Amino acid sequence: MFKQVSQPLAYAEALVAQFSNLSQVTDGAVLMGNLIRGVALLTGCELVQAYLLDATGTRLEMNGEYLDGQLRLGDRSHPPADYHAEHLLQFALRQNRVVCLGALSDSGQETGFLPVRSAPWQSLLCVPLVNSKGDVEGLVVCASTRHVDLQGFAESLRHLGAFALGQWLALQHLQPAANETLPVTPQLPAFDGHGMIGKSSAMRKTCSLIGKVLHTPYTVLLRGETGTGKEVAARAIHECGPRRSKAFIVQNCAAVPENLLESELFGYRRGAFTGADRDRAGLFDAANGGTLLLDEIGDMPLSLQAKLLRVLQEGEIRPLGSNDTHKIDVRVIAATHRDLKQLMEEGKFREDLYYRLAQFPIQLPALRQRAGDIIELARHFAKKACALLQRDPVRWSDAALEHLAAYSFPGNVRELKSVVERAVVLCGEGELLVEHFALHIEPFSERVGLRERLKQIERHLLIDCLRKNAGNKTRAARELRLPLRTLVYRLGLLKIQRKDLDG
Repeated sequence: MFKQVSQPLAYAEALVAQFSNLSQVTDGAVLMGNLIRGVALLTGCELVQAYLLDATGTRLEMNGEYLDGQLRLGDRSHPPADYHAEHLLQFALRQNRVVCLGALSDSGQETGFLPVRSAPWQSLLCVPLVNSKGDVEGLVVCASTRHVDLQGFAESLRHLGAFALGQWLALQHLQPAANETLPVTPQLPAFDGHGMIGKSSAMRKTCSLIGKVLHTPYTVLLRGETGTGKEVAARAIHECGPRRSKAFIVQNCAAVPENLLESELFGYRRGAFTGADRDRAGLFDAANGGTLLLDEIGDMPLSLQAKLLRVLQEGEIRPLGSNDTHKIDVRVIAATHRDLKQLMEEGKFREDLYYRLAQFPIQLPALRQRAGDIIELARHFAKKACALLQRDPVRWSDAALEHLAAYSFPGNVRELKSVVERAVVLCGEGELLVEHFALHIEPFSERVGLRERLKQIERHLLIDCLRKNAGNKTRAARELRLPLRTLVYRLGLLKIQRKDLDG
């Protein structure tokens, strides 16, 4: 443990002293302060920060900071409150990995969580704080303006941090009993998008549902039109939940032939079929301890649906060609743009599987239902595109923003992302203009009367409903509570054709 540390014996004695110091503290704030100060003493770094996850396990918050000999506890004044945008911190947190960087100023890494100094930060060490169950509860960050090899401190600081975290959690359990007579002032929780973009009413409701299911074992069914961000929501459930340090695997059930999907999910044993010359683990085994997203679950063959139901009920799988089953611990999230109840009525989806998958259904809103989110999403996608292209950020003209806000985006967020990325490529003067966006918008004419305006509104409504139901007129008529022949008549009257649905 001490091979890479200069003067190993002296360091070992100092480390033991820190363990002894932390074992005698009976106050949580003092404990974390002593840990931060002790890490600074052991490493010689000018900066040490401690971060802990909040009570929900979804928000990373700074617990304290030691800078140039001054200790500040609970200081959240300069960095973002939840550190979702700090990719380096999130990588160490979710992957349970030590991060050690030298020549930090030349690495191109984003370090907005570090305070600004006249001399640039050169060396950084980020160590996860792991509890007794192996789950990451926080981070300790050390940084120096000098070129220092901090890797040698990583293992010993991991042990010291785990010990301090155990002491801190024990003190937290004791604290309510000591303070049970103190009045508690209720506070409304702040909005947490779990890394998802958008503050519209529809997205707030969606993020609220995600927040409620994060720390439960329930299977989640994500429903919504194509392009609404179902995989993004699934990733948010995984990365903000207790399984964030394990694998997140996605399998599109419509992208793999039926005869291959079973072996892809369950794996196989040597000799199970022609060409199976070795054992191969399936995606359930690969996702063990983590999350498996089954996208387009409505396209899963009936023969596989029964096997998936057994996995969900018993928590065990049997690879192809094997007589033995084994237990797995996988959170399954299913996603679909199809009406599973309609598929049940048509005999294409098992009823028992539907109710097992829909323990906690979440409907992802279409982009046209997310008033105000289009602009925020567009700015985000433009910023990401500029970073990918390694060019300066672009400016937005007011006319371009108004142009985007006036469009209904039948392809939802996926279409908006594609449109913005294309516009960034076309933009040569550093400002996004209307002509950079190839959107067909039918504006209301000032001379159009009420009857014509109502026809335009009805036309948009019918097209949206047909798109939502993949062009199926029977399902669209049922949703609109219209006789089918009335819907067909209105479609003809308003000259709505198949090409209009492809928008």
